[in-house]
Amino acid sequence: MEYLSLLPQTARCDEIAAIRRKRLEWAGQDKKGFLRYRKPCERLASFKARHIDCDGDVVTIGLGDERTEGERKMIREDLQAFMPWRKGPFSVFGIDIDAEWRSERKWRRLLPVLPDLADKVVADIGCNNGYYMFRMAPFHPRLVLGLEPTLQHYYCFNGLNAMAGFGNLHTDLLGVEHLSLFPACFDVIFLMGIIYHRPSPIDVLKDVYAALQPGGTLILESQAIPGDEPMALFPEKTYAKVPGTYFVPTGVCLRNWMQRAGFADVKIFCSHPMSPAEQRRTDWMVFESYNDFLDPGDPSLTVEGYPAPYRVFLSGRKG
Repeated sequence: MEYLSLLPQTARCDEIAAIRRKRLEWAGQDKKGFLRYRKPCERLASFKARHIDCDGDVVTIGLGDERTEGERKMIREDLQAFMPWRKGPFSVFGIDIDAEWRSERKWRRLLPVLPDLADKVVADIGCNNGYYMFRMAPFHPRLVLGLEPTLQHYYCFNGLNAMAGFGNLHTDLLGVEHLSLFPACFDVIFLMGIIYHRPSPIDVLKDVYAALQPGGTLILESQAIPGDEPMALFPEKTYAKVPGTYFVPTGVCLRNWMQRAGFADVKIFCSHPMSPAEQRRTDWMVFESYNDFLDPGDPSLTVEGYPAPYRVFLSGRKG
């Protein structure tokens, strides 16, 4: 666990290591549901890229001429094993991966308020395949730790990073519920696309606050409903067909949540309606996407009749 040595002494390293051992034992089962992601990750790890570029919208890991056509065919098949691809875009040895989300658009929105990451310890909660972690790499953080409890995304990131070779990017099979193991550890925490999936959002924000070092920054991005009143929607069963959605706040409500959790200098720095140009089906994500979640007769509503989603971005500081 190379990243433990990069954490402050406040980290509960023995407990983290014990949980990690259990999670890896679970992930190491020789069953189809585990092998379907572990084996492609292991095969991809044998291909080391010479050209790496994380400065542009597309995270580029290797160029096409670095591998034979036969190797590129094998790499493509192993990358396809991680479908559906939710975050991107990536290009791996000339293989273009058009993910469901145009994640570069979200990254561009937060760039104007991006804290200094140089030599900082950073957490990306719910990091998925690590697209944003790769975008952080050019800013030279000491450590970016992605917390990702889903096997598909965990192995996808590890396969990608094994080819890219970033020694300061790590992920672990942990979730936001494990933040208590990291008291006063992080200079910056990214919590993007997570909080509306948690039944107790204030508790989550308090845990994030406790995991930040004094003066640390939270960058929070969330699904939201439009409006200027401090209120949140609590869907009866699903919101935009997603059953694991609890509170969907307005931006003002989310700002109040952050302030009540202790954050200072809380700012809403971006808010925009969702669009099928930003979340859509692709050859790498062939299932239902944004257009399928809306009322076909009125795109201002979800299929359940709720207001169609906005996305809001906030920043806050631990005093």
